Amino acid sequence: MYDVLAVTGYKPHEIGIFNEKHDQLPYLKKALAKKITSLKEEYDIKWVITSGQPGVELWAAEAVIDMKDMYPDLRLATLAPFHEQEERFPEAVKALYETVWQKSDYRDYITKRPYDSPAQLRLKNEFIVQKSHASLVLYDEATEGTPKFFLSSALKKQQQEDYPIIYLTPDDIEEMIREELDDRSWN
Repeated sequence: MYDVLAVTGYKPHEIGIFNEKHDQLPYLKKALAKKITSLKEEYDIKWVITSGQPGVELWAAEAVIDMKDMYPDLRLATLAPFHEQEERFPEAVKALYETVWQKSDYRDYITKRPYDSPAQLRLKNEFIVQKSHASLVLYDEATEGTPKFFLSSALKKQQQEDYPIIYLTPDDIEEMIREELDDRSWN
């Protein structure tokens, strides 16, 4: 049983998503929700943690909020790396962040001050890995990006204890899109 699942992955620009109207974004969100649902059912996950950063983390948090009707025991924690992280977000992302922040069952700042050092982001990764029992990461080693920093902390923990790192890859999402389109063509 893994009570606490950390979720992270690419920022929107790292996977070519530059606005909320991108045609593949609904599929990515659906793939995240489907994976979190299967992990909830397989491992009886009670908490999902993100840092509320744009992209996979906010989309996963949004999915967890939507899943609460089906899983009333599922909780969302948003652990921001520093105060006012949303200040530099585009307006649409800032609005989603504020919704996620308000609807989180637990919310806090890992460092209790505004951004002043990249070390705060490293601390965020280490803290979330230490507070979680497993992680779900949208990542593909062929497409490097910011998830590699989280993975560095997660792999260290995995060497010391049972800490599953579950990958959701762009290929998994492409497969889901193909399945969706095939299902539509039969209906």
